Amino acid sequence: MSTQLDHRTVWRWHFYAGLFCIPFVLWLAATGTVFLFRPPIQALLDRPYSHLEVLRRATANAQVQAALAAVPGGTLDAYQLPATPTSAAQVLVDKGPQQFRVYVHPGTAAVLKVDNEDHRLDKFVFKLHGELMIGKYGSWIVELAASWAVVMIVTGLFLWWPSHTKGLGGVLYPRLHRKASKTPAWKGTAFSPDVDAAANQGASAPEGAGGRLFWKDIHAVTGIYVSFFALFLLFTGLPWAKSWGGYLKAVRHLTAGRITAQDWTTSSAEITAAHAQRSAAAAADMHMPGMSGEHAQHAIFGRHSTTLRGPNAFLAIDKMVATVAPLHLAEPVLVSPPMHAGGNWTAKSDTRDRPQQVDLVLDPNTGAILKRTGFSSKPFLDRVIGTGIAAHEGALFGWLNKLLSLFTTVGLATLALSGLGMWRKRKPEAVLGAPAPLRPVRFSAALLCLLVFLGLYFPFLGGSMLLVLLTERFILRRIPTTQHWLGLSAPAL
Repeated sequence: MSTQLDHRTVWRWHFYAGLFCIPFVLWLAATGTVFLFRPPIQALLDRPYSHLEVLRRATANAQVQAALAAVPGGTLDAYQLPATPTSAAQVLVDKGPQQFRVYVHPGTAAVLKVDNEDHRLDKFVFKLHGELMIGKYGSWIVELAASWAVVMIVTGLFLWWPSHTKGLGGVLYPRLHRKASKTPAWKGTAFSPDVDAAANQGASAPEGAGGRLFWKDIHAVTGIYVSFFALFLLFTGLPWAKSWGGYLKAVRHLTAGRITAQDWTTSSAEITAAHAQRSAAAAADMHMPGMSGEHAQHAIFGRHSTTLRGPNAFLAIDKMVATVAPLHLAEPVLVSPPMHAGGNWTAKSDTRDRPQQVDLVLDPNTGAILKRTGFSSKPFLDRVIGTGIAAHEGALFGWLNKLLSLFTTVGLATLALSGLGMWRKRKPEAVLGAPAPLRPVRFSAALLCLLVFLGLYFPFLGGSMLLVLLTERFILRRIPTTQHWLGLSAPAL
């Protein structure tokens, strides 16, 4: 009896979690696939600027000056070293809350293209994938969907467990040309034969791609192979979420005993705010009281000196590039001026493969390396998160990483579509088709501890779960039509 009750309860949770998550799973799978392959896609878009005729190289200073002239009033954020000797240099220029990427010919210093970073593939897909193009509210929705997707996958694994099996058909491979027997090979799915009257009477499921058996097996078998990778993507994606990422930031500060900078963002608004802050600082320094002429220019030299328009405003960058280029750091490599007068220059490898990232501090006069820090010097928690993010982005171990991630996104889409197909084939008329509970759930100590843990680890999940349970018990069950449509005539969950 307890086994039947457990399966029925878990089945209901799986059904509702799946029904809520299906549109978001499809969206995240599609946009995540594009996000996964955005580096080669962007490289293809940049191909016209990757094979230029270079007879004599212009200095980095000249390239930066050309870029600044193309964005009047802009301030220099970074100079990106050309990927090859014939590739255009890319200069990142801040202007208020916006950032522009200026492509500069490395030989003639002619401006080839000016891109608004918000309109580029990388930022655009980030907003689609993580924020649904509606900012923090979209991030909250994605976080909520990801939390319930964890419930969907975990309950699906519980239901998959082959406790009533004859062979491995429907467990490890789909039965494409066999009829269902009286003893199900896989019991307890959201559309399981154990509650299907015809199947319980021993009727055979239809053969072929259109039968319930086909969809059930595709759903079950795909789920067992893709679940681990799907959970990994969900957990490694959470640090970017607005709410959960902020939650993690507080934990990082608490464990470190101090405020520590992190090299990932929890929203596109953070990036925009950083651009605006740098531009505001530049404007403020340009109006420092008590300074004028040569002294003022000397005081503002650095990132703020981008408002100068002399040919020698960034002569120092040539020394920095001469130091950094021979190191052959993982691309892209960014060289940035100091934030304030008299500060040091910096350079970094901004590769998506975060364990390969390197940060350099450079002497402003000679370009000599004053300090070099790598991934291993970061706090342990940051290294764990950074490694997970690199794998999430498909950058940790080359194309194999990308192919595994593609397998996962395709598998998640298959799970969503097959689950939707089963629901549509089985759903009775005039009701939602949710499995009705047989009797109230007996909340054991272990189950309560698990729910409390999930609620604390996923605050959106815990809050929404309480809201759903209270709404069902005190509102939905008191409305006869809603009670019937949702299948709540039996005892409450």
